Amino acid sequence: MNNLEISEEALDSLKHELKKLEDAHPELITPDSPTQRVAGEPLKGFKKVTHKVRMLSLEDVFSEEEFLEWVERVKKVLGAKDALELFAEQKFDGLAISLIYKNGFLERAATRGNGQVGEDVTSNVRTIEAVPLSLELHDGKISAETKKDILALIERGEVEVRGEVIINKKSFEKINKLQEKRGEQVYANPRNLAAGSLRQLDPKITAERKLDFHAWDIVSDVTKYHSEEHDILRMLGFKTDPEAKILKNPDDLFRLKNKIQNEREKLGYEIDGLVVQANDNEIFRKLGIVGKAPRGSIAYKYSPKEATTKVNDIQVQVGRTGVLTPIAFLEPVEVGGVTISRATLHNQDEIKRLGLKIGDTVIVGRAGDVIPDIIKVLPELRTGREKEFHMPEKCPVCGKQVKKVNNVGIYCLNPKCPARNREGLYHFVGRSAFDIAGLGPKIIDVLLDQNLIQDAADIFDLKEGDISVLERFGEKSAENIIRSIKSKNKITLPRFIVSLGILHVGDETAQDLADHFGSIEKILKASAEDLNSIENIGAVVAGSVYSWFRDPYHKNFLDKLLKRVTIEKYHVPAGKLKGLAFVLTGGLESLTRDDAKARIRKLGGKISESVTKETDYVVAGADPGSKADKAKKLGVKIIDEKEFLKMI
Repeated sequence: MNNLEISEEALDSLKHELKKLEDAHPELITPDSPTQRVAGEPLKGFKKVTHKVRMLSLEDVFSEEEFLEWVERVKKVLGAKDALELFAEQKFDGLAISLIYKNGFLERAATRGNGQVGEDVTSNVRTIEAVPLSLELHDGKISAETKKDILALIERGEVEVRGEVIINKKSFEKINKLQEKRGEQVYANPRNLAAGSLRQLDPKITAERKLDFHAWDIVSDVTKYHSEEHDILRMLGFKTDPEAKILKNPDDLFRLKNKIQNEREKLGYEIDGLVVQANDNEIFRKLGIVGKAPRGSIAYKYSPKEATTKVNDIQVQVGRTGVLTPIAFLEPVEVGGVTISRATLHNQDEIKRLGLKIGDTVIVGRAGDVIPDIIKVLPELRTGREKEFHMPEKCPVCGKQVKKVNNVGIYCLNPKCPARNREGLYHFVGRSAFDIAGLGPKIIDVLLDQNLIQDAADIFDLKEGDISVLERFGEKSAENIIRSIKSKNKITLPRFIVSLGILHVGDETAQDLADHFGSIEKILKASAEDLNSIENIGAVVAGSVYSWFRDPYHKNFLDKLLKRVTIEKYHVPAGKLKGLAFVLTGGLESLTRDDAKARIRKLGGKISESVTKETDYVVAGADPGSKADKAKKLGVKIIDEKEFLKMI
């Protein structure tokens, strides 16, 4: 009942797009538009409650530019030129509730519902310890006149307090663990759990959930400023946002937003932005209501981890191993604080799984907060002009035939394909291989375009004079590049194997090959059976390695490269971590991720990128991701950086 088919963030993104469209074309606004009413209808299992004062929703903005536009619109309505005093508070991600106190005692609690009619959840709200059952005004900084008016309302009248029912992160994790143990469905996020808990027909279940409440409004005419309402709420015994404050100008808000955003992951509860409004209540009332939202208040949301956008085109790129990867070119959209305009589609099977067409509206996110990814297609938004996409039968770069390998990836098998060569060179000079500083993709492109290099081995033949005469290069930059190249003509065996760009061979497989054979010469002589017998290397990877070293083109390249670089003598690691498998997640303070991996390997341990039952330890640094969650589910031991340093 409380679950959405798409995430709250994706829904917000769709509503935001609709609002911008309606602002540009008011004739398109319909009475049942989501922008014209508050979402949510009262459930049949609860008594209906009519709110005396509508509980409104807020319009959203996601950028400084949009926020400044809102400020200017407000000032224009007011005919004001001076700065507008604002009040900002955290936007708790929970369920909005109205509390009615009669003669100082809690009489009724109701959900927002559709804004006019909500659900009576009084019995359940009474189980929340943060909600006072009776009001008592404690000492605080308000005027004597306001204090007198509030006391009169408490003793002989009605007080309406509004706020957010939430559940903290620790309680959320605890309940989900219990749900999982019982074999029952886990909750997607704390908001869904808070909503579901408050709508239990049995208050005992609600009490078990340890809900919390933060107040953000007191509905009355006795206060001049919204900031004063927060003071009164605290004096009445309610929790309020500790970060809430008066702002003199937008720059104050941007600083506050950035401060809280940097601390967001450490908060004990979920928030999704800030609520900002005119601090002067008279000005707020004067600004009125537009559709479902007050004109004098706005929700300034943090950049979502998911958003909706349109796929304008799908193009195929050829990687260093020859794999053809379809890339979706998107209408630019901000996700997680970064504007993205493209997302990988991995392969034809992924496109088929998504049911994606060119022109579709999609939900995009950042996998692991890094890689842009298409999460879901919204076929109900199709116009009929969308187009099917098919993978090409020939390489889009060299025109040679392509072939499906292992029933998944489609590859260009031409080793001389310009795209493979270019991507292979980018990989060769990258951090996981030769790590030649200053020799990035743009410079590689220039060297290829000027025919100064044909393959990676040619890099070590370059002279300063070859580079200094090129446009945008001078003697100093040429000198720095050549010095950097010369400093990298020695390399470890695992890195050398990685640099070759062999299909299916990454850091871990290269390490396994180095540990087993100890030299490139022995790998050259290894049979397919020898390779297949190595732990963690299956038939597919063994076949790829065997084929690479027997290809005439690769053999010539390897001979040429070994005349220009030196592979350091390799010592097979043996130590106290031998046989132990580690996974690293989150940021480490005392050493880099690469340094940590090197230390583990030196002591005989193994590194994996994914958590399985075979993993011995997960090293969790700052802000660990989903790997730590998976480790908990599998019962894999998680250690922090301090424990890890003791171990090594």
